[in-house]
Amino acid sequence: MPRHYLKKATLTSKSDASETKKIVRGILDDIEAGGDQSALEYARKFDKYDGEILLSEETIKAAAAQVPAKLRRDIEFAHANVKRFAEAQKQTVNDFEIEVVPGLVAGQKAIPVAAAGCYVPGGRYSHIASAIMTVTTAKVAGCNHIVACSPPRPDVGVAPAIIYAAHVCGADKIMAMGGVQGVAAMTFGLFGLPKANILVGPGNQFVAEAKRMLFGRVGIDMIAGPTDSLILADKTADPMVVATDLVGQAEHGYNSPVWLVTDNTPLAEEVMRLVPILIADLPEVNRENATAAWRDYAEVIVCADREEMAATSDDYAPEHLTVQADDLDWWLGRLSCYGSLFLGEETTVAFGDKASGTNHVLPTSGAASYTGGLSVHKYMKIVTWQRATREGAKPVAEATARIARLEGMEGHARTADIRLQKYFPDETFDLTAEG
Repeated sequence: MPRHYLKKATLTSKSDASETKKIVRGILDDIEAGGDQSALEYARKFDKYDGEILLSEETIKAAAAQVPAKLRRDIEFAHANVKRFAEAQKQTVNDFEIEVVPGLVAGQKAIPVAAAGCYVPGGRYSHIASAIMTVTTAKVAGCNHIVACSPPRPDVGVAPAIIYAAHVCGADKIMAMGGVQGVAAMTFGLFGLPKANILVGPGNQFVAEAKRMLFGRVGIDMIAGPTDSLILADKTADPMVVATDLVGQAEHGYNSPVWLVTDNTPLAEEVMRLVPILIADLPEVNRENATAAWRDYAEVIVCADREEMAATSDDYAPEHLTVQADDLDWWLGRLSCYGSLFLGEETTVAFGDKASGTNHVLPTSGAASYTGGLSVHKYMKIVTWQRATREGAKPVAEATARIARLEGMEGHARTADIRLQKYFPDETFDLTAEG
């Protein structure tokens, strides 16, 4: 049977892009022209903050003292897990060299970018985990300078736990500035900072649009939209666990899609009954976000079998993908489009979001069909090199000259010709493009 929607989304996750673009373009242009002073003016306007921008060692120490010992231990635990996973990732990229043809050696070298700018959201929720995810991976990658940037609260500053996390994970500077102005400050190298080579980290639609506009002059991790999550569940799944996981992701924001895909109608119906009850029990802000997300963006889809479930999931290419179904190895082998995969009831998206070690900066809005999430690899340039003896260069020069002439690139061809003439003056070569 075809996919059957028990619940269909009435909206998509696309924001009012045109108005956002106009606002962001104006702010970026103002700050690039006006430098530090313009950035400070926007900080006063949007952050309602007029305090210290680059946090001093004394401020960092004072913030750490405000973080309860138990939370400090949790941050250190999460940092250790993310660091351990990132170090293992780094080992998968190795420098190497190979003799392509006799006498010509080519190689690969992985070089970390010099300066990383890590944006850490601090508006509706204080994203302590985002500091851990972004700063730790940059540090493991080997970046020389890491800035953690987070929006301050009026007359308060950056949340102490975010400051502590960024410091523990290795940030060289912590900047109290939010939104587009924070992203611009890192990109343009304001306040005496080095210009960022890459911008990473989640943020609202204005932060995401600023990163999109700046991409090219700096690298970015990805162009992110609202967070999204999909659960694949069969008859073995616990409806209460499934419903709880859906609600847990819907609280991110009013436009955060959550999807349930199953081959069991009774399970789907029970989950749909439970979700509103669980949402009603959340704190006010969380409840408002989850209510809107479930009402406008959530979908519940019933499929014929697990193959159709998997195909549906791959079509959606979710940021977070959870499998609560039998035969987890089959799902691991079959599924191909997701940002991060959570296999079995014993793990959940929140584990990856906070403390298990995998990164929570992930592709959204279907981007998982072509890219993965943040990793040490995002901070590294994979470059190549080559070296040759004169004999090794000989066959390559001949082929290069002929191919270049066939393409009409005579200047290229002559760079090969001159070497053959110099190295082998007593030989004659056919370097024409004709057969």
